[in-house]
Amino acid sequence: MTQRIIRNARIVANGDTFTGCAVIEGATIRAVDRGGSSIAGAEDWGGDWLLPGLVELHTDNLEKHLVPRPGVIWNAVSATVTHDAQCAAAGITTVLDSIVIGDMDQGGTRSQTYRASIDALHACRDSGLLRVEHLLHLRCEVSAPDIVENFEAYADDALVELVSVMDHMPGQRQWRDLVKYRRYTERNGSLRDAEYERLVRERTGQQVAFATRHRAAVVAGCHARGIPLASHDDTEVEHVELAREERVAVSEFPTTVRAAEAARRAGMAIVMGGPNLVKGGSHSGNVSAAELAGLDLLDIMSSDYVPSSLVQSAFLLRDLGWSMPKAVATVSRNPARAIGLEDRGEIAPGQRADVIRVRETEGGMPVVLGAWCRGERAF
Repeated sequence: MTQRIIRNARIVANGDTFTGCAVIEGATIRAVDRGGSSIAGAEDWGGDWLLPGLVELHTDNLEKHLVPRPGVIWNAVSATVTHDAQCAAAGITTVLDSIVIGDMDQGGTRSQTYRASIDALHACRDSGLLRVEHLLHLRCEVSAPDIVENFEAYADDALVELVSVMDHMPGQRQWRDLVKYRRYTERNGSLRDAEYERLVRERTGQQVAFATRHRAAVVAGCHARGIPLASHDDTEVEHVELAREERVAVSEFPTTVRAAEAARRAGMAIVMGGPNLVKGGSHSGNVSAAELAGLDLLDIMSSDYVPSSLVQSAFLLRDLGWSMPKAVATVSRNPARAIGLEDRGEIAPGQRADVIRVRETEGGMPVVLGAWCRGERAF
């Protein structure tokens, strides 16, 4: 079995940060120690960070490769392997590709691509084309007419590790601000006032007709299968109370402090977006990740739509006053444990050898120099 010894690395392990060495045998971390190593052949990391491979619960990054321009749908295998390489370069060694399987925009790009993207993920895994481990996060738009049918079609897929229930109706949750909702809706082309008003009426009607019973069906299906659940864009305390009653484990991108506080009281893991933290606020006008971090109402970071924001988030949280172990846990151990993955997310003996090498530039930017998944070089 191949053995690698890394020395002179800044290691985040066991709630502490120290300069030390690590031994990796095959796909497993065998030892982590303080101090140096005089063993011949040890790799000198020159003070670079040795961190656990990052764990991503929600990324839309694949969509950017599937639909690189409005109206252009790319080959799904090509999009998947390119997305995979980008994740590896960002230090993400476990990624839950978040696929919308129920879309209010019937005939839209998500409706056209979700089957092909899931098929491509399986094909690429089976063919050994992927650098890091990809799993599935099914995003269920509860107001979509076809969501229950689509959920039942994919809920038994062996790669499904998380399901989120979403409601992107205008005027509530993420889209309380109708000005921002219109701007987002028109991102691929403007609408006349009458067209926009008709769209809002149609989507509001879909919510009234479908949301409550569809959400109940998806939640019941997840509990029957033991799939962890996330509630998306909780805004009011009532949203969190509903999620608590449904035994939802994760509050994904709460949009207000009061929702995040309610999620903490309910024992839910709180997820916020890396781009929100990096850019200093939400593009939708909702609560900032930095504000929730300052209130200690943050457990997990997600790269959302920018893979490189995940490693940046850990270092930004440190700069906001968090300890390095606590900050790193938001992008490694915490997301892994939230979905029941106990074998990764820490630099500790017995853990899977998912590790990354990170160097900080003089300007404080963390740069991933290398990533290993199961002990194999991914980047």
